[in-house]
Amino acid sequence: MSSDNPTTRTRILQATRDLLDSNPGTAARMSDIAKRAGVSRQALYLHFPNRTELFIAATRHQDAVHGLNAALDVGICSGSGADRLSALVAAWGGYIPHIFGMAKTLMVLKETDEEAARAWNERMADFRDACAAVVAALARDGDLVMDETEATDLLWTLLSIPTWEHLTRLCGWPQARYLDEITRLSRQALTEA
Repeated sequence: MSSDNPTTRTRILQATRDLLDSNPGTAARMSDIAKRAGVSRQALYLHFPNRTELFIAATRHQDAVHGLNAALDVGICSGSGADRLSALVAAWGGYIPHIFGMAKTLMVLKETDEEAARAWNERMADFRDACAAVVAALARDGDLVMDETEATDLLWTLLSIPTWEHLTRLCGWPQARYLDEITRLSRQALTEA
């Protein structure tokens, strides 16, 4: 199949992302997604039996399209703990603008929608694991100045999507300043370097 004729699954995933990006914080119904993808609701449900699986698949599809996993693997799996910390901030902090629409929707929906909450919680658990891996590397290097669990909690919070939203969207920080300051703050808090 040519790249001009994406698979039904890919069209559904792209339609999900487009709908969530166009109205961050607003729910997209399965029927809206099917219409946007140009498929029947039945076809949509054949690929994704519920919104949770669709949202999780859409976020993973975005990760693949933007190379997040490769960037994280390269960055946090080799080098010193300090290098891994910088790589994590750069990869995740640079990725947030690409996923903000979908993330904001899941953050809003998770308060009242069990499926959205499961999708959000799975994604954040995966990201917390990446933070824990970096913190463990800092500890192995003897650079960590606090408890590993608390350091993971702090790093995970510093790199949270709400923190990015507050600084860039509400306070008007440019993306480059956000990345510089989060890198500086995380180094200072975790290593006092």
